[in-house]
Amino acid sequence: MLTATLPFPLLALLSLTTASSTQNYTCPHHLYRVQIFSEDPLIIYIPEFITPAEAAHLQEVSQSTLEYSQIADQTGQQGLARTRTSKSTSLQSDEVVRCIEQRALAFQGYDTRRERLEPLQAVQYEIGQKYSPHTDWFSSPAQTTSEFGGNRATSFFVYVAADSDIVGGGTAFPLLNAPVDERWCEYINCDESWDDGVTFRPIPRNAVFWKNMKSGRGDRRTLHAGLPVQRGNKLGMNIWTRESDLDIKYRSDVI
Repeated sequence: MLTATLPFPLLALLSLTTASSTQNYTCPHHLYRVQIFSEDPLIIYIPEFITPAEAAHLQEVSQSTLEYSQIADQTGQQGLARTRTSKSTSLQSDEVVRCIEQRALAFQGYDTRRERLEPLQAVQYEIGQKYSPHTDWFSSPAQTTSEFGGNRATSFFVYVAADSDIVGGGTAFPLLNAPVDERWCEYINCDESWDDGVTFRPIPRNAVFWKNMKSGRGDRRTLHAGLPVQRGNKLGMNIWTRESDLDIKYRSDVI
């Protein structure tokens, strides 16, 4: 469990909001800020995208179902790979998770239908675990059929929790240009060479949003990597939205 970011008594209190205790749950009136990091490609940084209670709930409901992450090959077949060594799990769309889903959809505008939303995915990185450079959009036609809703139009990566002394574990975008304003150093690693692109720090409850497609094609500039954790642990969450409606068996609300 990643408890370092929340003192144990607080985590225990917040974890009361589990799947078994959300029958009468009401989505919180949660306010958050946004910072446009890049206009082209569109990348937006979102401090405090999820609440402390939501972060605790995600930690609670994901731990028992985490398995080693898989990736899809060109035929769409899922399998283990040395390029992705984290553990992950698809999240049940309970009342708390549904609030996060609604927030992610509303962020993208009223025309973004729930039917385009994939199941949210929790991802845990322990020491040495990583995800080598990759894109969230697919180049294989097998992964972009109408059944799958076409390609992945947008992505969020949410830093659910991270140990307070974590080293490494950032999200690197090697093809992005460095920012000019030093205030970005609160959220990105300004100690690294800008020749290596931009690395967002794993700050709990914050999120990065980006558009994967440009003029109907995957945007290579959204290439990114989950850097190896050198000390501590990190729990993240992927939120993916497709270009069009997913077949009902692949939607978030049937997991």
